[in-house]
Amino acid sequence: MYVFMEDSNLLIELGAKIRMIRLTKNLTQNQLAINCNFEKSSMSKIESGQVNMSYLTLHRISKGLAIHIRELLPD
Repeated sequence: MYVFMEDSNLLIELGAKIRMIRLTKNLTQNQLAINCNFEKSSMSKIESGQVNMSYLTLHRISKGLAIHIRELLPD
């Protein structure tokens, strides 16, 4: 699937937001990956904006971070 430039920027912003929240909770990528039942490499790709996530993936990440899924979405 082709990702448009604007879409790519959205994914990068979302990944950066996930990383920022993870760091404020003093979690490593590996710890969050374990919380979400992901591989660490998958979490790395998500945080760098390389993955177009499904709703279920966002849900698992929000649960892994102990936040509401709305906190991951743009303002």
